[in-house]
Amino acid sequence: MDNRLAPGLALIFDMDGVMVDSNGVHRETWTLFNRRFGLETTEAMLQFMYGRRNDEIVRGFFGEDLPAEEVAARGASKERLFRASMAGRVEEFLTPGLRGFLERHREACMAVASNAEPENVRFILEEAGLAPYFRAVVDGHQVRRPKPFPDIYLRAAELLDTPPADCIVFEDSHSGVQAARAAGMRVAGIGSTHADLPGAALTVDSFLSPELEVWLEAQSRAV
Repeated sequence: MDNRLAPGLALIFDMDGVMVDSNGVHRETWTLFNRRFGLETTEAMLQFMYGRRNDEIVRGFFGEDLPAEEVAARGASKERLFRASMAGRVEEFLTPGLRGFLERHREACMAVASNAEPENVRFILEEAGLAPYFRAVVDGHQVRRPKPFPDIYLRAAELLDTPPADCIVFEDSHSGVQAARAAGMRVAGIGSTHADLPGAALTVDSFLSPELEVWLEAQSRAV
């Protein structure tokens, strides 16, 4: 299939839950990590995790009064556990159809914009060999405000030199959809985390879903 994306449009991808189906591993590693502190992880806590930056998650789990240094240390320790769990296995967690989708659209302007820790973003892109597809990579620590604020998506659009209205975002979380919409962008939902993503123009199971390419082909520049 040829790249049928209209010239001038850009594609921006969240990472966890969109490019890589890693939510289950994050759930497992947060549960194991929290037990080190005698904290049992509830389903409500795991739902709170989705789409948030690590400093928010750590404070949500352990309290707002935790010193900033300890917040950073606990977040980094948990993510080392995550990367150890994923090492050598990233390929099997890639969202079905992702690699073929990126190859079909390799001439388009593409970026990653994720609340994830920078070490995790580098790890996933390098382990999977996906870095060459992206002209820009923005992680949650390159902007002051994480999703659901629009900052991370606006920064990605700036780096791609593309107006926000001409950017199409792939998201799996409610906060991510909210961030992309607040940035003035169109959203295609990946239903790995939530079956219902209000604000998304459509939601598909994976990048293998034929309706995704049909929808993309129908998109045109805003101006």
